[in-house]
Amino acid sequence: MNDDELRWKRLASEAGPDIPLFRVRLDTMRHPTSSDEFQRMVLETSDWVTIVAVTATGKIVMVEQYRFGVGELTIEPVAGMVDAGEDSLCAAKRELLEETGFGKGNWRYLGSVQANPAIHNNLCHHWLVEGVEAVQAPAPDPGEAIRVHLMTLDELRESIANGKLKHPLGLSALTRVFPLWELPYVPAAD
Repeated sequence: MNDDELRWKRLASEAGPDIPLFRVRLDTMRHPTSSDEFQRMVLETSDWVTIVAVTATGKIVMVEQYRFGVGELTIEPVAGMVDAGEDSLCAAKRELLEETGFGKGNWRYLGSVQANPAIHNNLCHHWLVEGVEAVQAPAPDPGEAIRVHLMTLDELRESIANGKLKHPLGLSALTRVFPLWELPYVPAAD
């Protein structure tokens, strides 16, 4: 699969009242000291999962896909939404299998983070699975175009350094498993 098979083209753009995957809630809030009133938007949505999947040979299963918000191809761990009536482990197993064709392995919960507490009400659950293996062909959702990568830790670090991996929820999950950069972090001199 080449980059053109992953890259999407914007045909039009317009504001709309409905947001797929989210319920918009507008709250009128009183400022705690001034008593001024402000309207604040909350996007209600289901919880999400991010999966750090590692093969028996130590390769990290990553996906490359076009991200509409930034308009570019990104590298990131497998991730997705927790469906209604599903727990986060079932969602993680389903997403990994659908997007990559990998399954099995030993699963461990890594905790959760608030996805974006400024406007979202949900959590993103992080899962580690070690010893995954290819069990079927990938079967992404109709609205997805995904390329699977098996990466070494050095290749993962290079993706961070070259800006291909910037997804904060993916980085949050990955840093719970791997040392991705030297600590304390010292930026390069200008």
